[in-house]
Amino acid sequence: MTEYERARTMQALPEQVFEQVGDVARLDAWLPADLHVQEEELPAVTVHEDRTGEDASALFRAEADQQRVEWGTRENGSYAGWLQVSGIGSGASEVTIHLSFFEKSHDPGEAVVHTALDRSLERLEEQVRSTANGRDGSR
Repeated sequence: MTEYERARTMQALPEQVFEQVGDVARLDAWLPADLHVQEEELPAVTVHEDRTGEDASALFRAEADQQRVEWGTRENGSYAGWLQVSGIGSGASEVTIHLSFFEKSHDPGEAVVHTALDRSLERLEEQVRSTANGRDGSR
């Protein structure tokens, strides 16, 4: 098994961040650009990967009381992940994302995963910021 983890501090309340990550309809806004999630009957989802053209049956659970989402493949159990939002005071949050690859053949490698995680956290921060700006009217 191979595991990867990245974290990022965001200037937003944990509830604002979780509002973005816990909503299946908003996942495409911050996930890697080549992944697309289609909601079925939750927790069931289908993940389409542009690079391979394949669809994978997956699970997605959002636990608002814990400010945590978890996901993973349904049928073959080759991949799982979680994202945790934690308040760190002064209106800021730390967002930690963790991936586990249970089969070596599904692990794209450290450089690829770290780049994808960093970019996803950047995109999430941009999404949270743009949503917050839309709420308060500032730009």
